[in-house]
Amino acid sequence: MIVDMLDTTTGAVTKRLVQLRESNGVITMGRVLTLVVCTLDSSEAEDAIDAANDASREHPCRVVVLARGDREAPTKLDAQIRVGGDAGAAEVIVLRLQGELINHESSVVIPFLLPDTPVVAWWPRGAPEFPSKDSVGRLATRRITDATFAPDPQDTIKKRLDSYAPGDTDLAWSRITYWRALLTAALDQPPFEPIENVTISGLREEPALDMLAGWLAGRLGCPVHRQTGELRVELHRSSVSIAIQRPQHGRTATLTRTGDPDQRIALARRETRDCLAEELRRLDADEIYVEALAGIEKVIYD
Repeated sequence: MIVDMLDTTTGAVTKRLVQLRESNGVITMGRVLTLVVCTLDSSEAEDAIDAANDASREHPCRVVVLARGDREAPTKLDAQIRVGGDAGAAEVIVLRLQGELINHESSVVIPFLLPDTPVVAWWPRGAPEFPSKDSVGRLATRRITDATFAPDPQDTIKKRLDSYAPGDTDLAWSRITYWRALLTAALDQPPFEPIENVTISGLREEPALDMLAGWLAGRLGCPVHRQTGELRVELHRSSVSIAIQRPQHGRTATLTRTGDPDQRIALARRETRDCLAEELRRLDADEIYVEALAGIEKVIYD
């Protein structure tokens, strides 16, 4: 069910939610969190809603979408409520802000926060420089950004450490979860010699690779080189070299180890919905993420 409310108020939207709950059996019981999605404009909102709906099947939640309109237009709030089959396992409230309301996002959001549940803020694009100091970010225990869609993704991910506060994370980090698991498994094989050096290559504008390089630099304590080229990770021991490579838009990677036959492994690029669902599984500080950010400073950019 989709209910549109044009030129309305937060109070009117809240009352309509109560009416839907009473007349259609729409309830908020079982919602484990409130996900606040801060979008740059209405055109971006639909993709974000689709990703949030998919993630809500694992994490039932109320999704509050802030869609910014024209700052110069007359102040107005348009709202849309989505429940039932149009909202996955979530309850979606889309708030389209115009004029002066754009400068008061947190005041618009507060009436829709579920009581006694955590608040997660997500910026699919255009994240603030300091998420924890943003008006919406201050309401959240978990703040999710995505450097992938920044104007300069590599520069953006390098600056994440300077703005970090406990509870911050970036989807560039969860995009490499399977790569980290695969590399850990590959290294947990004899001979157990120290890693002498690592080379990571791929697109310059893929911040997930910078996160991977930072994670390896922090964990292995050896030179880690970041290059532009085909998507490939190489780890060198004194007697054995290990390499994982995959076409940029492929779904299958090849694992190569000195003296062993090549292995083919499913390793598709992770969708935003999967990365978001992973980040919603934890609401505490991610210490390994911080270590990876710090490790980026040790990476050698060739």
